[in-house]
Amino acid sequence: MSTTRPYPPGDRGPEPSGASGASEGGMPGSGESEGGVPAGQAAVIGSPVSPSASPSQPVSAPEGDVAEGGGRQIRTLSFDDQSGVVPLARDFTRQALYAWGWLPSATADQRAAAEDVLLVVSELVTNACLHAEGPDELSITCEKKVIRLEVSDRGTGQPAPRNPHRAGRPGGHGMFIVQRLCLDWGVVRTPGVAGKRVWAELGAPA
Repeated sequence: MSTTRPYPPGDRGPEPSGASGASEGGMPGSGESEGGVPAGQAAVIGSPVSPSASPSQPVSAPEGDVAEGGGRQIRTLSFDDQSGVVPLARDFTRQALYAWGWLPSATADQRAAAEDVLLVVSELVTNACLHAEGPDELSITCEKKVIRLEVSDRGTGQPAPRNPHRAGRPGGHGMFIVQRLCLDWGVVRTPGVAGKRVWAELGAPA
């Protein structure tokens, strides 16, 4: 089930109690999470970009992008037997942003929106590494100027920003960053299946 917050963007409260699992402890520069639920939606494994790819240069889009009705497009990256998953996830996401027109950016606002997407990907994947034995899969969906990121893992805990948030305190900043940058975020669990899928949505500049 989805544990979407009932609070407006920028003023979200603690994670709703409808999801199982306890909140995890803080972590340096990243969120608190665990869990891994199979995708459960049509997607295609994209060809990840080499970690050496330059962010200032467009990269070719992987073949087999899944396009759905209304211009919805989905890309999925499996982390099976992969190392360096955070830079891998960032490069894969950057590749998608180029393919979908978010990069290269023509304005400072567009550049900031793309950087926010890359930062949230880093936080969600790092969070899974620190609290859920690593991520299983990254799914990126683009629809109507909204990017939806989903990271699945096998952990049982519940991600939540540390509350109250103290900038000078080590750890616990990841989900606070996600909360502040995203239009919304939450957790999807499948009954009878271990793990979860943590999702976050970000919008393109007006």
